[in-house]
Amino acid sequence: MTKLPERLHLLRKERDLTQLLAAEGMNIPFSTYRRYEKNEREPIASVLVQMADFYNVSLDYLVGRTDER
Repeated sequence: MTKLPERLHLLRKERDLTQLLAAEGMNIPFSTYRRYEKNEREPIASVLVQMADFYNVSLDYLVGRTDER
């Protein structure tokens, strides 16, 4: 899932959010979200769904399987 950190960063910046605000919006710990963006940790499926819902994109887009949101 090498695209995930890039997509998370891009989507967060598009919404003008800090990592803290994004994490709070997804109801996940800040340190965990930061690790996802830094590619230090990979989320489980349920967290991926939360992220996709929060950013209003498909799972395929989030993980880099497609460029269509």
